Amino acid sequence: MATQLESARAGIITNEMKKAVEKEPISAEQLRDLIAAGLSVLPSNVKHSISDPRAIGKNLKTKVNANLGSSGECCSLDPEKEKLEAALRAGADSIMDLSTGGELPAFRSFYLENSPVMVGAVPIYWMATEMVQQNRPLDTMDADELFRTIERQCSEGIDYITVHCGVTLESVKKLEAYERIMPCVSRGGSILMMWMRKNGKQNPLYEYYDDLLSIAYKYDVTLSLGDGFRPGAILDATDGPQLEELMILGDLARRARKRNVQVMIEGPGHVPLNQITANVLLQKKLCDGAPFYILGPLPTDIAAGYDHITAAIGGAIAGAAGADYLCYVTPAEHLGLPTADDVYQGVMAGRIAAHIADIAKELPGAIEADRRMSVARRDLDWDAMVREAIDPELVKKRLQITEDREGCTMCGKLCAVKISRI
Repeated sequence: MATQLESARAGIITNEMKKAVEKEPISAEQLRDLIAAGLSVLPSNVKHSISDPRAIGKNLKTKVNANLGSSGECCSLDPEKEKLEAALRAGADSIMDLSTGGELPAFRSFYLENSPVMVGAVPIYWMATEMVQQNRPLDTMDADELFRTIERQCSEGIDYITVHCGVTLESVKKLEAYERIMPCVSRGGSILMMWMRKNGKQNPLYEYYDDLLSIAYKYDVTLSLGDGFRPGAILDATDGPQLEELMILGDLARRARKRNVQVMIEGPGHVPLNQITANVLLQKKLCDGAPFYILGPLPTDIAAGYDHITAAIGGAIAGAAGADYLCYVTPAEHLGLPTADDVYQGVMAGRIAAHIADIAKELPGAIEADRRMSVARRDLDWDAMVREAIDPELVKKRLQITEDREGCTMCGKLCAVKISRI
């Protein structure tokens, strides 16, 4: 069976492409051409039937992912059921299983069976979790074991995987030459860096990258090339280690496309506001326009408890500059495992940022909902205001209308909209 990229290059429009453009401002033919050029991806594992496939990339709506999953401290499936429901209710375009506690295969199975949208994962988490549970040092990881773990998860139906292939012996040397406040904040990146230091060997994901491509091709799994050296503090942003890794990822992306494997690039992290646009433009230049999957970014480090707001600010700027995919950040970021309510707020904040970005990108139709909302406010049409809101249930809950329905309790009889009609 051909991959989505292989089909697109052959001029074929797949059923997944047809479904994916139903909510997009482009045609299936246009999506096919974007996928063929490597400018968009459509994650869809041949082993996973997605009822609501989404495409990511150029000329498409900016997408939002919700990270779910257990930890070693909180490893019950019931909270994950609530979080998945919250993510879908809030309108997430994708979910990722980042579980690191409990029975990880059971969590993956639950997400794959119950998510109508694509499901991503970080395969090294499962292997590392099992090693910790078995009291095995992480530096005893075996390359064959890592690749078996990757193939197992791909065979189960995971649609895209984060793999930190750009953490190499050379990029680790670059990191060691810089005085970062926080050298490495990526779990996957830190595990591989530690393994390389202990064993004096090259990152298996880099050294045997062709084997990784063979697995991805077999199941049509999209590779999300992870940024193991993304900045975890705004003072570390846009430095040598980050850019060294980005250049490596650009080369690896080209190799993936040659093998008919879809690929996107992950981005920072913590970045000051005045550097966000430059980061996006650099990624697009160095990676030949590959879709950019960005965490936040967070333009300040002091907003603990409000990092969903911080990420929405950074995400709107990044999206407007050309980022294609926003990984949500919840109010629990840096503090603990998110609750279902945290997940809901994180997705909503991400969707607001994505919508703002789509307006700035001048995507056809993006501003029409805002136009309808403005007309509803002009007409004091409360029902229409609820209908056009990004979160109608919240608006219904918060709405306080005067008895004559000619104003809200903010202005009452001094409503500017009403007065201006005279």
